[in-house]
Amino acid sequence: MRIVVDSHIPNIQGIIEPRAEVLYLEPGDITREAVKDADALIVRTRTRCNADLLDGSRVRFIGSATIGTDHIDLDYCASHGITVRNAPGCNAPAVAQWVFCAINAWMQQRSIASTEGLTLGIVGVGHIGSIVARWATQLGFTVLLNDPPREMTERTELTEETADFIGEIFSPLAELQQRCDIITFHTPITRDGQWPTWHLCDQAFLDGLDRCRLILDAARGPIADNEALLRWHADVGLDCWENEPDISPALLAKAIVATPHIAGYSREGKQRGTAMMLTALNGFYGWDIPVPTIEAPATGAAQVTLDGIAASYDIMADTAALKASPNTFESQRNHYPHRPEYQP
Repeated sequence: MRIVVDSHIPNIQGIIEPRAEVLYLEPGDITREAVKDADALIVRTRTRCNADLLDGSRVRFIGSATIGTDHIDLDYCASHGITVRNAPGCNAPAVAQWVFCAINAWMQQRSIASTEGLTLGIVGVGHIGSIVARWATQLGFTVLLNDPPREMTERTELTEETADFIGEIFSPLAELQQRCDIITFHTPITRDGQWPTWHLCDQAFLDGLDRCRLILDAARGPIADNEALLRWHADVGLDCWENEPDISPALLAKAIVATPHIAGYSREGKQRGTAMMLTALNGFYGWDIPVPTIEAPATGAAQVTLDGIAASYDIMADTAALKASPNTFESQRNHYPHRPEYQP
């Protein structure tokens, strides 16, 4: 049995080898030729798992040590008997850390002394958005949540007598546009369906903002139309960009916070992602390879302070590095020194 593994996935070397031959490759080297004799792949978002890569191979399992699957052609995999597993929520505390470090940096640069009176809108209330909402409430923000798919799901699970209160939890996007000082996006990227998120933050969305002064995207680059962000009059903080790694120099110059898609790159988040892949391999093949225990909770710190979060991660050092050398975006991402998550 042969398994191809992205060489930038940490804490995995030497663990699978008793069960399989393992080939560790740079993302750019995970090619059709490289995987044709592989039984399984363990990858990150930089590997596009589709017909171009997989046709003619014997791959029957793909594990992505990341929260998303938009780099994987799920329909193709389903039709070819390929099982896909990912690592939902593995990096949620790290992304929440990035969000509040970005907000803190913005507040300092714009001489905003307190969170009092600031309204934070969160679009997408899954693993990451839920932590952001909980921390924001503790930090004194007024919080508005928008997540139509989750709202619909929760409504169907409630009785008729209790369904009304969901309307008090979730707000329509138009209300976030009217009331929020900051809006942060935490959705998957979808082009189809009832609520597509591709260019959800487009020119029309930005034109409809009444008081918003900061847009944050640490989810997926195409959620925000980068050309529209460039024309927008207020501030942006970006970890995810369109056309990565060939990002817009003008938008990079505009961004008050700018990082190379590393918001979720914490030490503990990477450990969780690897552990979830090992668990998935055990389940698929019936193995009992050891799975490490991660001490830090996947739900993030129970109690937070803004000063404490800001002290846990120097987001402006990462911003300075990207602004100084945007052409090394991919190298900065691949060789990022995984930071510790915030723990009070």
